[in-house]
Order: sequence, then C-alpha cells, then structure tokens
Amino acid sequence: MIKVVDKLFLFLYSIVIGCISVVLVCIGFGWLPSGLLNDWIADLYRLDSLKITLIVTGVILFILSLRFFIVSLHRGSASAPSIDQRTDFGDIRISIETIENLALKAASRQRGVKDLRARIRATDAGLDIVIRAVVDGESSIPVLTEEIQRAVKEHVEDIAGIPVTNVAVYVANIIQTGTFKSRVE
Repeated sequence: MIKVVDKLFLFLYSIVIGCISVVLVCIGFGWLPSGLLNDWIADLYRLDSLKITLIVTGVILFILSLRFFIVSLHRGSASAPSIDQRTDFGDIRISIETIENLALKAASRQRGVKDLRARIRATDAGLDIVIRAVVDGESSIPVLTEEIQRAVKEHVEDIAGIPVTNVAVYVANIIQTGTFKSRVE
C-alpha cells in the first residue's frame, strides 16, 4: 500500500516539477514577456489567497521532497531476506525461501503428511522452524510429528549448514478418507 501511495506522490511531484521547469525555461529564453512576470509577482504580494496557495504548495512540495529523500536513503527490501554466513573462502547468503523449501521437502517425505506450510525465523542461536501440517489421521500424530521434527532438523542442518534450534509442528487438521459406504435402496 505504501509503495502505491509513494508512486502516486512521485507522479504528482513529477508533474509539478515539470511545470515549474517549463516556466523557468520560458523565462530563460524570454518567451514570457517581462510585464507578465511583473504582474504575477505583484499579484503574489498583493493577494492573500494567492499567498496562502503558494505557501501550501511550497510546504507540500517540501514534505514530498523530504519523503522521497528518506525513501531514497532507506535500504528497501529489494533483496529477499537471507541468512548470511562467513567462511574462509568468502560470504554465503541463503534465502529464507530456500530454507523453507528444504524444510518442506524433508517434511513431505514423511508418510501421512498431506499439506504443508513452513515459516522460518532466524535467531542468533540458529533457526526456528514452524511447520503447519495436515495429516491423514491414519498414523499416530505424536510419532508423526517427532519424525517430521527430526527429518526437518537433520535435512536443513545437513544441506544448509545452519544450526536449527527449534522445529515446531502444528497439526492443523486431518484429511477425511474417501471410504464412504454407498447407500443402496
């Protein structure tokens, strides 16, 4: 939402600055008669409504300029969130999305798991992984969740080389099997 508002402000700001630049170019080339400019300046000092309009326009343009200056300095989320590691050979960056995919891959290998989602949070101690699962309800849920936790922890640590401090499994639901007896009348 903020990006859309910033784009709208930038569009309006560009139009205003474009109009001001056209007027300045016309003044520079002498395309506007000096009498017209003198009349504009005299009206500016004489009419209170024009003064207020000019003040409000100037304040708005200044605020927009400050906003765009801050946005230009702010290091945006242009790059995906990642986990950075330093090795003897250089830096390694692994995206959070990659860790999510590794966790989902390991969890999906377990029998009885139907639908998965993962959420990763990087801490100083390591990774906290939350797996949301829908299971088939045919096997023991405590045993299945322990297998998911073990598989996810080992797979992420082996592949990414990042310690996993916690793997939480949330069983959201079970899938109803389609073995309904048909009714014959």
